[in-house]
Amino acid sequence: MTQTQLTGTFQITNWQETPYSENDTGAKQSLAIISQQYSGDLEGISELRYLMSYQPDGTAQFVGFETFTGTIHGQAGTLVLQHQGQFVAGVASSMFSIVEGSGTSELATVKGEGSFTTAEHGQAAYQISLS
Repeated sequence: MTQTQLTGTFQITNWQETPYSENDTGAKQSLAIISQQYSGDLEGISELRYLMSYQPDGTAQFVGFETFTGTIHGQAGTLVLQHQGQFVAGVASSMFSIVEGSGTSELATVKGEGSFTTAEHGQAAYQISLS
């Protein structure tokens, strides 16, 4: 079975975060609703929701689901990505997988996993391996 490697960037276009639990140590949990614009092998937009857990030292762990709407190499549809990531020393990174069965239209059978690491100004580079 051949794997296809996808690369590109996304830009965060909107970030709304609401804490739902905080304590005196500086730890907190929040819900972040984020919009993004993709370019590269993925072209389109996404909306994602992260549940975030911040530690007193400013680091954070997060999990979430992202719905991508757009094209992969010209094939159109939607996909859902499941994230598990962290925020350390000002850098966010995540490992994610495409939720099996979540694709629509021409992306209905797409499977794979990937990662991203943020750069400056809300932009991140992504890598995805399709199987």
